[in-house]
Amino acid sequence: MRLIASIFAALITMIPLQGFAGNSSTDEIAKYRQLLADGNPAELWEMRGEELWKKKIGPQSVSLEQCDLGKGPGVVKGAYVELPRYFKDVNKVMDLEQRLIHCRITLQKLTPEQAAAVPFGSTGNPSDIEALVAYITAASRGMKIAVSTTHPKEQAAYELGKRFFFYRAGAHDFACATCHSKDKQRIRLQELPNLLNRTDAQNTYSTWPAYRVSQGEVRSMQHRLSDCMRQQRFPEPRYASDTITALIMFMAKNAEGGVYDAPALKR
Repeated sequence: MRLIASIFAALITMIPLQGFAGNSSTDEIAKYRQLLADGNPAELWEMRGEELWKKKIGPQSVSLEQCDLGKGPGVVKGAYVELPRYFKDVNKVMDLEQRLIHCRITLQKLTPEQAAAVPFGSTGNPSDIEALVAYITAASRGMKIAVSTTHPKEQAAYELGKRFFFYRAGAHDFACATCHSKDKQRIRLQELPNLLNRTDAQNTYSTWPAYRVSQGEVRSMQHRLSDCMRQQRFPEPRYASDTITALIMFMAKNAEGGVYDAPALKR
């Protein structure tokens, strides 16, 4: 799987971004992505994720097929577009990755360390979590993002995520809002979506997780936000922390109504 993805990444770097004279950089990148739309290597992660979902592991040899992602035990179709959400059995709001860790602990009887081992894959060290995320999110393609904030804890998570979005800190006194609260901002050739703008929020949130060509891996939303924290020079967030889940809740709610289309493909 990794060999095929590496060959794909090597080939697409040969595709030039030049040749469309008179168009903006954003148009060039959009055409570049369109050329790469077919044959997304994320499909390999999706297939591995399905195998892991059905694979019996742990002390009691149990699969994840009874894991309740919010729509009933074992139901993956449409689950992701309603996450994060409140789960009564744990009395808290969880995003997909938190819930997967919970199911691996409670159903498969893995230790917390085993359940969250290798959250982000690298060459020669693939992540089971990223594969499971790819499989589960793919089952919501074509559905509308519909995250609830009706429960008091869902509303509290949204408000915490909103506060964090505007919170300035770190060596550069940055916040998420520094880059993502105005229209038509960019870093180099990279356009920065305004996550307070409904259309931008929908277009952004609906395309994660994604296969990152530059990294040769499928990256989850937890990874994307962790990398944002790194670029802001924040302390590295604890994996699957409630704060990051709250930020995901804020982003997901802002993207409400958007049609989900991931795992996508990114540079």
